[in-house]
Amino acid sequence: CSPTRYSIMTRKYPSRVDATKFFSGKRDGRFLPAPLHDRMPLSEITIAEALKEKGYATFFAGKWHLGPSEEFWPTKQGFDVNRGGFSRGGPYGGKRYFSPYGNPRLEDGPEGEHLPDRLASETVKFIKDHRDQPFLAYLAFYSVHTPLIARPDLVKKYRAKAERLELVGKPEFAEEEQALPNAGKRKVRILQNHAVYAGMVEAMDQAVGKVLDSLEELGLAENTAVMLMSDNGGLSTSEGHPTSNLPLRGGKGWLYEGGIREPFVIRAPGVTSPGSVCEEPVISTDFYPTILELVGLESKPNQHRDGVSLVRLLGGKTPLGREALFWHYPHYSNQGGFPGGAVRMGNWKLIERLEDGRVHLFNLEEDLSEQNDLAEKYPDRVDAMRKKLHVWYKDVDAKFLRPKPNGPAPYQPF
Repeated sequence: CSPTRYSIMTRKYPSRVDATKFFSGKRDGRFLPAPLHDRMPLSEITIAEALKEKGYATFFAGKWHLGPSEEFWPTKQGFDVNRGGFSRGGPYGGKRYFSPYGNPRLEDGPEGEHLPDRLASETVKFIKDHRDQPFLAYLAFYSVHTPLIARPDLVKKYRAKAERLELVGKPEFAEEEQALPNAGKRKVRILQNHAVYAGMVEAMDQAVGKVLDSLEELGLAENTAVMLMSDNGGLSTSEGHPTSNLPLRGGKGWLYEGGIREPFVIRAPGVTSPGSVCEEPVISTDFYPTILELVGLESKPNQHRDGVSLVRLLGGKTPLGREALFWHYPHYSNQGGFPGGAVRMGNWKLIERLEDGRVHLFNLEEDLSEQNDLAEKYPDRVDAMRKKLHVWYKDVDAKFLRPKPNGPAPYQPF
């Protein structure tokens, strides 16, 4: 949720600013989590502010989740217009995904209006109003976040499909080890048969199509870059267990691939080729510099600490040559995931648990599902990757678990 959004907005690893969990999250376990700074400071130069300086009209719609009060909301962070962005991470007011919304930054529509369609309509209106000038339209759907609510017609459609595919009655769940001190297993969905979730996905897909159609109708499609991504993996281990991430292990709130690996789709006329696929992993801090290069703007050295432009990669040219990617989650997730850090170097991935210092090593090329832990087989590789992760921890001034009063001390990387 918040950490990914922070990194997209600022081009910084969230660990640099202690924004390593969804904002306002307070859950602890055997140990206290790392300190959390639950707001994006106004001193950050967001992607919206960088573009606005160069004459871009800027628009935000949907989920913000980057500050507890309006002084940290979109219009204070470089956006001219805000439709629906405030402190909450989900549509929890009113009738949730249907009007009335109970959202302080989105006027209610007609009774029963569907939120994804409304956010798309607001985006289309902004694009039409600013068709004659450069613009940034940042549409962050609340879908498919909980609460799990979908249009009745789509739920009916996917329940019928589940029956047609003979999914009803098949095993839906497996078990996954969860964070200490919980000795039990956590249920994880392994069957993609949740009709409500499927309906939420289709409604969002229709809303995306509405925006793309507007670009075609306005003659803007050939000079507008479009990027589509998610902030985390699918919710498979809690809160209704609505989706399966197979063949990936785990889901939202976990350092396994099911929690941190998402598709990234981009259409950049003159740069990307339709239907092309790139296998090189990228990360959310890359989006800001990519946008700047696409529109011909320079980076800001004092602001931009992480990430690289993907333009040469998108054009099918040379690979990035990046040595490593990093993740850091020194918290207990709502979904049962353990506190930890991870580093990926090529096809190798190391996970370090922050409760007790255990490590896991996986070869993702041969074992995408992370079932074969190779840490004992390759101790030298473990040492090298762990050192790389620890150097990065120091570079970003990462924070770690803390002991509870009169409790045992957690593992400390250094």
